[in-house]
Amino acid sequence: MKILVGISGGVDSAYAALKLKNEGHDVAGAVLVMHDYTELDAAREVAESVGISLYEIDCRERFEQIKENFVSEYVKARTPNPCIICNERVKFRTLYDFAMQNGFDKIATGHYASITLDSTTGRYAFTTPKDTAKDQTYMLYRLPQEIMSCLVLPLSALTKSQIRENAQKSGLSVANRADSQEICFLPEGNHTEYIEMKAGKCPDGNFIDDDGKILGRHKGIIHYTVGQRKGLGISLGERAFVTNINPVKNTVTLSPSNVGTTKLYLTDMVYSGIPEPTERGEIEVMAKIRYTARPAKARAELLPDKTAILTFDSPQKCAPGQSAVLYGNDLVLCGGFISLSDD
Repeated sequence: MKILVGISGGVDSAYAALKLKNEGHDVAGAVLVMHDYTELDAAREVAESVGISLYEIDCRERFEQIKENFVSEYVKARTPNPCIICNERVKFRTLYDFAMQNGFDKIATGHYASITLDSTTGRYAFTTPKDTAKDQTYMLYRLPQEIMSCLVLPLSALTKSQIRENAQKSGLSVANRADSQEICFLPEGNHTEYIEMKAGKCPDGNFIDDDGKILGRHKGIIHYTVGQRKGLGISLGERAFVTNINPVKNTVTLSPSNVGTTKLYLTDMVYSGIPEPTERGEIEVMAKIRYTARPAKARAELLPDKTAILTFDSPQKCAPGQSAVLYGNDLVLCGGFISLSDD
């Protein structure tokens, strides 16, 4: 089988390519040039170490939408996860399009997830991998069926420690390379500086309490996210949490506690493990509201307009703009973007 593997320069994609090659597949690599910080030299080193050819695909123009979405979401007092949007609109779409146009049968990446096919419905869905600590199904939930049908995930039955050990034994040069943690196009990590460079200076405004009383001045809403406690720049003599950000009134609400909420509203829903509903329906799910969160028990009211209402058994702390991914056991059912109101 002819397989195009997305190469990032890290150990996961490197070992995914090596594993497929060792299984007898005709493997080539592809590094996506998305911005000025793309690690081309590392990707070239991986391709040479594995012994495969490497395509360098320029998708900087396509990636601009990810940067624009990142800025616009923060300006609207939402906290986006750019990797989720990039996976859906840029990374996997670019790999898939290039592969289909150049005679490849499948695409592959070094993500930690499994894919299953329901023979009854004909639908593909992600399931959790062997290494649940590295589970990336949350990051992949928005991928469409056509891409999932052509996607191979060679690392699904391996743990990270096994992959590093096997990579080292195989002589891969990146066997012990550290994992990347930061937003790829902001390696310095200063997102507020980047947003103001793109959107202009964010005006300061008022910190208020739950009753609307002014507590002091904030330095611009892009500096805060719901649930934040540290780095607020104000001293109230007690703990304070950001519990609401109003971009219209330019206010940041501070409260002495952050108990969270039991009800969330989801928008722009996508479906994989279950079909998109044609009428209102309710299901019991386990819901994950950020990448590092543990799934929590909830009831999901699914609506045919690509929205949903999620009611938890216990309060959850989350930020608007993040994703909620709904699971049935280990199967990804659907997911959408979080809002704290139905506006």
